[in-house]
Amino acid sequence: MADKEIDAIDDDAGLEGEVEGDGDGEEGEAAAPARRRLTGRTLVLFVILPLAGLLAIAAGGYLTGMLDSGAETPEQLAARPKLFYELPEILVNLSDQGDERSRYLKLQVSLELPDRGSRDALEPVLPRVLDLFQVYLRELRPSDLDGSAGIYRLKEELVRRVNFEIHPHRVSDVLFKEIIVQ
Repeated sequence: MADKEIDAIDDDAGLEGEVEGDGDGEEGEAAAPARRRLTGRTLVLFVILPLAGLLAIAAGGYLTGMLDSGAETPEQLAARPKLFYELPEILVNLSDQGDERSRYLKLQVSLELPDRGSRDALEPVLPRVLDLFQVYLRELRPSDLDGSAGIYRLKEELVRRVNFEIHPHRVSDVLFKEIIVQ
């Protein structure tokens, strides 16, 4: 039994010698695969993981727009000249909702366009845009136009309707030149 324990101790000592590599040719060859495994771990730890981290940071920056140099700053947007497109005067009868007296809305509107492409997209569909405006305005009640909140809702709805019609182009804003409710 003691001989078996001594053999086991000798085998362990032999393994330690192979891993450490005393300089003998046979032990040096056994040490090389151990170094390759250590080098593989080092490669993963010090090269692949940092590269994966940098790629993740770059992807996150791109998705949040930090690296997007093509976006215009607010100063550049403000400096760009605006185009205005005058619509013809619109006169509609407002929804009466049981009133005996008819109420009318007279509206003069200018559309603010960001570029000539939007104007070119608007001109062929202008009759449709005017029809959309009149149908919407005809359903309004005088109470819908009360106060600045009512006018703001009207403006937003007109912008939405014209942008729907000229998509993918867009209108920046609807500017009221005249609003009269009688």
